Amino acid sequence: MLTDRAEAPAPATPKLTPKLTPELAPKLTPKLTPKRRRLRRVLRRAMRIEWAGQTAASLCWIASVFAYGITSRGDWLQLCAASAWLLANTAALVMAKGD
Repeated sequence: MLTDRAEAPAPATPKLTPKLTPELAPKLTPKLTPKRRRLRRVLRRAMRIEWAGQTAASLCWIASVFAYGITSRGDWLQLCAASAWLLANTAALVMAKGD
């Protein structure tokens, strides 16, 4: 049945997110083990444009050696140089102490 009265909108529900107090902080934030903290730092460094660009360049260099074929000693030297570059990039990523 229709009436002349407009219905009032439903009241908004309150947000149920707790405030982050010192007592709740340990419960809500996951504890990171030293291994996970190190992995997080390594992944953060790996996402930087400098490291990603150098690694992509070395991988492209390796792929180009195989695409054009290994027919001479110079091709082997190119492959060794590109592989050394990739190895150095990976070692720098893993061995870095801080950000």
